[in-house]
Amino acid sequence: MKPDKAYVPLKPFLITKNDDGMIRLTVRETRYNSQGYPLVTATVVDQAFETATKARQHAAAEFRAKPGEFAMK
Repeated sequence: MKPDKAYVPLKPFLITKNDDGMIRLTVRETRYNSQGYPLVTATVVDQAFETATKARQHAAAEFRAKPGEFAMK
């Protein structure tokens, strides 16, 4: 089944800053049910990072992330 054309896919990696000023990395996986509705699973990585660059480097090393697969919030 093809996904809904109105749905904009999420980037698989989300980088956010928490209240303590540390950077957090969230890994998101999108799959589709039988009706084509997107189901997103988001898992926060246990490790906190000092900079977004370090979070990107960790994602590249551990999850084979590529440039353009990151969203910032």
